[in-house]
Amino acid sequence: MADTEDIQLGDFVRARSTTWIVEGLHGGITVPTVNLVSIEDDSQGDSIRLALRAELDLEAVDTSDWSNMLRSTFENPQQLGAHLRATEWRTATSADRRLFQAPFRSGIRLEQYQLLPLAKALELPRVNLLIADDVGLGKTIEAGLIVRELMLRRRLSFVVVAAPASMQSQWQDELSQKFGLDFTIVDRDYLLESRRRRGFSANPWSIGSRFIVSHSVLADETYMSGLRDILQSYKARSMLILDEAHHAAPAGGLAWATESQLTRAVREIAAPFEHRLFLSATPHNGHSNSFSTLLDILDPQRFTRGIEVKAKDLEPVMVRRLKEDLRKLGHKFPERLIDPIVIDGLPPDAPELRLAAMLDEYRSGNMGGSRARFMFANLQQRLFSSIAAFDRTLRTHLRALQRRQESLASSDDTAEDVIDSDDLIEEVTVEARGELGDVNAAIAHVEAMLKITS
Repeated sequence: MADTEDIQLGDFVRARSTTWIVEGLHGGITVPTVNLVSIEDDSQGDSIRLALRAELDLEAVDTSDWSNMLRSTFENPQQLGAHLRATEWRTATSADRRLFQAPFRSGIRLEQYQLLPLAKALELPRVNLLIADDVGLGKTIEAGLIVRELMLRRRLSFVVVAAPASMQSQWQDELSQKFGLDFTIVDRDYLLESRRRRGFSANPWSIGSRFIVSHSVLADETYMSGLRDILQSYKARSMLILDEAHHAAPAGGLAWATESQLTRAVREIAAPFEHRLFLSATPHNGHSNSFSTLLDILDPQRFTRGIEVKAKDLEPVMVRRLKEDLRKLGHKFPERLIDPIVIDGLPPDAPELRLAAMLDEYRSGNMGGSRARFMFANLQQRLFSSIAAFDRTLRTHLRALQRRQESLASSDDTAEDVIDSDDLIEEVTVEARGELGDVNAAIAHVEAMLKITS
């Protein structure tokens, strides 16, 4: 720093944490003064008059550094270009949809095909996207890339992931380790802990901005009431990620499928979210009305429940790749070979064969409604598993039949006391005895199978 006694007009000085330029000098025997003008950006043009000897921090700025400025050389074009590219890589802008940031800020080994969902998401004004890639292609990573990219572009600030209960910890670990995003699992323990710390009236959904819930929680008012208070009728910069989204589609094949409790819960809770991301390896269950219902929940502006879904409408909002397709493009995936196992050489009186024949006979004589079909499918699965598992399920079925037997027997005895008309009594009694006979025959058949399993 230069000596303040040698200050001249046009010099730069530093005083009161500000840089000034000397505009005037006023000599004096005892108190020489200077007129200074600020050159700082936030106070440019401000002027002040100071006494040189009264200012403790007044110092002249050494001008030798200015003379060295022209001695430095320009960077070569290669280094300058590398610097500019590095600056662009660190910058995310909503104006350029072709410039991705999330892949460079994630701890993943990225495959080229995993960028397609991200590119499609950025093309949509609202990210209503169905990722239906095959099992093992990395739908979780593709969803994490979309979340990370939208957060970098300031288009996302509130995320809820709905997944099966067994997948919650996996989602939490994947998003934390690979994308640096901490998600909170909303369950009974979290609810109790938040109320213990913040009071019973505290809303657990207001504590953070990234949550994971199970499918069963979506239909539980204990948890969803707080989320609805946060979402209101519409919440900007919010996203719902629904894993295994095919569970939310109606399972029926009728012309107008009946919605399940999960379907109604997902439809209600998804409406206020700005962005919706559905993941499923099997989005279509074979029923067009069920698939259109799922798409109606995803994007009600584009699809309508019960209306046929056209390919041109589906293309912008759906990504579907199979391993066989990617294998043709050079991606290496282990090929799945299905080798049937033929079990032969069993004696005709083997327990497995006898039980299978008896179960088939039992099913052919008792195929009623959908509940009966579900029950026989369950019994068949248990028999394929093991005889021990079949025995446990069969005993549960027997207890249900015995309760039905007792109910019919008691209704037959009391019919005369309840109904006055003799003709109606006879009709009800005959009907009850006929059903009772069917139940007795079913019990006898089940007991015969239990003798083999014991």
